[in-house]
Amino acid sequence: MSIAATSFDHVRLTVSDIERSRKFYDLVFGWPVYLEVPVDADDATREKFWFLFGGVLYRVSDTQLLGLRPVAEDGFHEDRCGLDHLAFTLPDRAALEAAVALLDEHGIEHEPVKELGVMAILEFRDPDNIALELVVHA
Repeated sequence: MSIAATSFDHVRLTVSDIERSRKFYDLVFGWPVYLEVPVDADDATREKFWFLFGGVLYRVSDTQLLGLRPVAEDGFHEDRCGLDHLAFTLPDRAALEAAVALLDEHGIEHEPVKELGVMAILEFRDPDNIALELVVHA
């Protein structure tokens, strides 16, 4: 019998500089923060949220979270065992074109939109070189 998972609950990325990564993800995606340790937290609160490791959890959707965790010291490369890339679904082609404009406006390098038949994708990277994709299904 297999495990009856129906979706991802959360993904957490290890980043080398939490502030730099937060600025990037806030700018590009603008998701609301679901959970983080308040700057002025007391020791009891910090202990309660130990599992965040000083990072943040964003609410991507009603059922999915994306976290950033600041522990990596040697950067990231998807050819190592681990994450190859992370792809986010967009509602339509207009949203994909708006994403291109936003990345261009902020000088974030990206590939041209690629048409794959069943989907169109826009590829770019975060400050730790983690490969990200935006996807519109045909």
